Amino acid sequence: MKKISPNPVSLAGKFAVLSQLALRGYDANMTFGRTKNVDILVSDPKTEKMYKLEVRTNYYFPDSDTVGESKNFSKYATDWIMDEKHENITDPKLFYCFVSFNESSHNTRFFIVPSMDVAKYVKGEFSSWLKAKKKEGGKGKNDDMRLFRIGVSGVKYDYIKTPTPEKYENNWEFRA
Repeated sequence: MKKISPNPVSLAGKFAVLSQLALRGYDANMTFGRTKNVDILVSDPKTEKMYKLEVRTNYYFPDSDTVGESKNFSKYATDWIMDEKHENITDPKLFYCFVSFNESSHNTRFFIVPSMDVAKYVKGEFSSWLKAKKKEGGKGKNDDMRLFRIGVSGVKYDYIKTPTPEKYENNWEFRA
């Protein structure tokens, strides 16, 4: 299959999230870029609670339990590129929905993570990366790019506690 450009993948992720929310009885609307840092506004008619979702999508994870292995961060299931600004976004009503499309099996996985947990991980991961680079005698480039990873169950992470699927996969109840 030929490579798909990022815009259709991003849009597919947002529509996949909207369909999952609809199937679970939520009222949800895409913001189409009109609300800063929010892709979908969600209302739970049962509890009358409101949530904001930022959707991040990737399209590559394989069928195995691990997608990659980082020299500094061990094995991880999948990851998403983030930005430095995500280190400081800690709105209790904001959740990130990380979507992974599997190009070989066509399976989709959803990880719904509170913004506070994302901010803590992204900040800690980048700080740990800079320290590891310094320890190696190099100098890490201090740019805006960050990563958010979902780890692998049972793997011990030395540098930073890494989120695993048990807590966040299909967290459609928006638990913190």
